[in-house]
Amino acid sequence: MSLLSSTDLHRIFEKLDTNCDGFVSLEELNWVLQRIGNNNNNSQFSLDELESLVEKKSLDFNEFLFFYNSISKQNNGENKGGDDIDDDELERDLVKTFKVFDLDGDGFITSQELECVLKRLGFLDERSGKDCRSMIRFYDTNLDGRLDFQEFKNMMLLTTA
Repeated sequence: MSLLSSTDLHRIFEKLDTNCDGFVSLEELNWVLQRIGNNNNNSQFSLDELESLVEKKSLDFNEFLFFYNSISKQNNGENKGGDDIDDDELERDLVKTFKVFDLDGDGFITSQELECVLKRLGFLDERSGKDCRSMIRFYDTNLDGRLDFQEFKNMMLLTTA
């Protein structure tokens, strides 16, 4: 199970493909990996390490999907194998993802935090602020103007179904 839908991943692929050649280069892929970061793992890939990992100098969309699915199944740098992420691993992945968006660590994601992370990743357009507010409102079941972890989890699980 992927945390992002195929449509979301295609949009990300298109944004990463800055030269519009239909491929994501290792430089483009490394750029997003550095910006996403992993608070629990400070190691960065060199381009040589990344090339060794993906065994190519650039990825088409299908290869990008395979790469994304491979890294999304990892837990603490170890691939557990198998085709399905178990519930505990999924919960841990969602907690890690939630923490990426919860910039101030208060246990909530605001539209401003969502917008900031998306801006850092380069996924903003002129309507994005409104889109971020709309998305928060849509999944904000207790109407407090922000997402707690359960609301975020529900959003993520609904968008991947």
